[in-house]
Amino acid sequence: MDEPEGTHPINPRNTIPARRTPLEDREKGGEHFTAPLGSSRNGRLRFTSGAHRVVIQADLHLRGLYRARFENRTPMVGVRGGIVTIRYPRFPNDDWLDCGSERPAEVTLNAQIPWDIEVCGGVSRLLADLRGLRLRSLRLEGGTSRIEVMLPAPSDTVAVLILGGASNVAIRRPEGVAARLRVEGGVTNLRFDDRRIGAAGSELDLKSRNYDRAADRYDVTIAGGANNLSLHELQEMTDSGAST
Repeated sequence: MDEPEGTHPINPRNTIPARRTPLEDREKGGEHFTAPLGSSRNGRLRFTSGAHRVVIQADLHLRGLYRARFENRTPMVGVRGGIVTIRYPRFPNDDWLDCGSERPAEVTLNAQIPWDIEVCGGVSRLLADLRGLRLRSLRLEGGTSRIEVMLPAPSDTVAVLILGGASNVAIRRPEGVAARLRVEGGVTNLRFDDRRIGAAGSELDLKSRNYDRAADRYDVTIAGGANNLSLHELQEMTDSGAST
């Protein structure tokens, strides 16, 4: 989805601050944000300065464009033309990672419209249950660690791109869905469906048996090397969206 002309997602002058939910609607504590769906036909979720300990999910029955809850660390949240931009303040590395008792942030997307999702600046401890979502693309940039992604049924060829290296990443797709996996920069401990590779220093290009014939499929690219990476089918996937 193209951004509105003359706007920038992290410029406060051009981004509409997200609306906090009324006090009586805050059942779980923390800071809550919402925005109306309005006339948006597409959505884009953007983390512009990294993400740590975040849950992303989909809800077909959500009335607004999205809903988000943040606990200890409240980012700047803005919405413009269907683009939800989340920017965390910068923390020292040890402060960013030393928060084992912190509850994860939760971002719920309206599954009635298609979405692009991107995280720039690194991501760790991400659970993305995207079942039921119409996903157009997923991009994680700046290094990823401890990621679990449950993909929905695709429409056309959907790109999943991880840049900057990947460690302890599990990507699951619905049973029978075709996929291609390309890894640049070497890999150790890789699982791709029923294939397992202990170590490979060169570039890998693997396809599921039905990839070339499939119209709806995933094209997954990992650049920067990978360790403990899996891409495989998950049985009994539903298309009803994640429970919220």
